[in-house]
Amino acid sequence: MLIKTLFNILFILPITIASVVLFLLFVIVRRWLYRRIELLVQSRVKEAIKVKDLAMRIKSGSNGGSIIQEDQQNSIKTFKYKSATVLFADIQGFTKIVEKLSPEKLIDELDSLFIYFDHIIERYGVEKIKTIGDAYMAASGIPKENSTHAIEMILVAIEFQQYMHQLRQKKNGENEDFWELRIGIDSGPVIAGRLGHKKSNFDIWGDTVNTASRMEASCLPNEINITDSTYQMIKELFVCEYRGQMPVKYKGTIDMYFVKGIRPELSIEGLGVKPNEKFQTHLQMARFIQMESAVLDRLDKELPPNMLYHNSRHTMDVITQVEVIARNEKVSNEDLLLLKSAALLHDTGFLLEYKNHEYNSTIIATDVLKGFGYSQAQIDQINKLIIATHPNHNPTNLLEMIIKDADLDYLGRSDFFNLSNLLLDEIQYFNGKIEREKWQKQQLKFMNKHEFYTKTGKLLREKYKLQHIQKLKEIIAHEK
Repeated sequence: MLIKTLFNILFILPITIASVVLFLLFVIVRRWLYRRIELLVQSRVKEAIKVKDLAMRIKSGSNGGSIIQEDQQNSIKTFKYKSATVLFADIQGFTKIVEKLSPEKLIDELDSLFIYFDHIIERYGVEKIKTIGDAYMAASGIPKENSTHAIEMILVAIEFQQYMHQLRQKKNGENEDFWELRIGIDSGPVIAGRLGHKKSNFDIWGDTVNTASRMEASCLPNEINITDSTYQMIKELFVCEYRGQMPVKYKGTIDMYFVKGIRPELSIEGLGVKPNEKFQTHLQMARFIQMESAVLDRLDKELPPNMLYHNSRHTMDVITQVEVIARNEKVSNEDLLLLKSAALLHDTGFLLEYKNHEYNSTIIATDVLKGFGYSQAQIDQINKLIIATHPNHNPTNLLEMIIKDADLDYLGRSDFFNLSNLLLDEIQYFNGKIEREKWQKQQLKFMNKHEFYTKTGKLLREKYKLQHIQKLKEIIAHEK
């Protein structure tokens, strides 16, 4: 309106004055636009930082190991990790090899080998601890804790041995001596920290480290020797061969196993060397447990106390119901992973603001899922499922039908009226007061329009939903 008035005034001013006023008007409008753009950018940057910070807190889970010791003078901290996996790899007969090769060639070959090992562990997020002569030491599950550290370490060990097999074939073709590798692995608690002041080195200690070293020393060439602790964590995914017991100081006798490879049905072409898509799904299901714990923890700690309905309890209900419906609808494990992940993250947007939570949930989900190894294709599918939970969204496929039925499962539950009251109290806190009679009419209208889409949803909840509709009608009629 102001701008329109100014333009009307321009028509009655002399041409020179009008030009000056027009120029000043242009400057004022441009500065106003720039300021609006600047404020918008600042707002979006602030929101992006908040999302990144939230996603990082979720991905960090329990925030690392617990500090058990701190050197105030040198600012050196020591952390205790409840569960990690330690690997020792050592070259068989290294002393004899030293006698035959020149020092320069020996160092070059050993350096080339360890650099290749470094590339392998980097892909799996495993931490290199150190090399001592011909020995290579690594640990998984530190410094960032994860629930799949044993699985990832076994995959590393298999790749180590596969690379050694390739080198052996090459050396045989050239009539040269070849190197053989022994690998020992154990899983359990470790202590990690840095030693030294000026040139501090990251290192780990504890019984798990000592036992892994013993596993390597008692291993046969070209084999992967693991303890029962590691075996229990990986046995569903790998073929293992029991090889007896070994006495270990402070632990008594422990069972040992050779890892022979990935289970045929979980490996490419059944060769037991490279994991296939089914293996990756199993691995992500294991990671999901850690992600679930981290997300629910954030919901409990960071949601406002007035989130009486859309809280961690509701999220767990949706995850549970998603699995119940999906299994009855014969959904594949790959699709079940997508559904459970979407159910877990579908209300995280409430951590940013009460409105537009579905959209905000997709922003958070994108960051979180990347941190847990999901592919971009999986992330895109999960975000579509999150958007599908919006009340006005019409499902276009079975997975969307399942998550919508799971999200509104309460409509056909025995505790419907209790949950409805909690939802009303929540909405009133964030959006303003609603008369109870008006709310009941809104609920009745919504439930009359609502439908369960899946056969399982209809079977489990439709009957009770109809009973709740009848009860609502009676309540409304009685209040009149």
